[in-house]
Amino acid sequence: MNIIELKNVSKSFKNEQVLKDINLTMESGKIYGIIGKNGAGKTVLFKIISGLVRPTSGSIVVEGKRIGIDVDFPESLGMIIETPGFLGEYNAFDNLHYLAKIKNIISDDEIRKAIEIVGLDAKSKKKVGKFSLGMRQRLGIAQAIMENPDLIILDEPMNGLDKNGIKDVKRILLELKNQGKTIIMASHYAEDTEICDMVYEMDGGELIIRDLEQSAM
Repeated sequence: MNIIELKNVSKSFKNEQVLKDINLTMESGKIYGIIGKNGAGKTVLFKIISGLVRPTSGSIVVEGKRIGIDVDFPESLGMIIETPGFLGEYNAFDNLHYLAKIKNIISDDEIRKAIEIVGLDAKSKKKVGKFSLGMRQRLGIAQAIMENPDLIILDEPMNGLDKNGIKDVKRILLELKNQGKTIIMASHYAEDTEICDMVYEMDGGELIIRDLEQSAM
């Protein structure tokens, strides 16, 4: 089953074309990777799929509903796009508890479980302002998964993590895939996408399928 369908999606800001005629289909229960340098268009693509930015042309369908026409945003989406924004004076649980109030569909125990899944201490009183970049990344992933969404979009989820942290995140993403989740992740580095079922390369706003066998060499 296709969870995402993009048809002829382009996006321009003033005189700059950031995305160029993107056609993309993604199936449920798979991990997709998009690699590319800064400015290649990855984050803009993620924002368009998430409904945060409207395309200049083209259509976006997520779980059978047209974004911007049938719904403003995908109904079952968890995401971290760019640097996760948290309240530095609050601890991990209080930050996620505050964000969970927006939809008010999960319990405190579910929040704690998400924090523990990513390897943080749900009982810790340490303020997020004192977190390392890697800890903030882990908390961002916890935010993305805490409401048990069908679609998870992660912009540079390995950023700031050491080797063990990267290994942990890959394990978490594979477990989410086994639960039937669809995951889209971006990275600067091909090695981060070794767990992906399909990898695309974005360059100058254009998207091409990357040869996984060549990437592994």
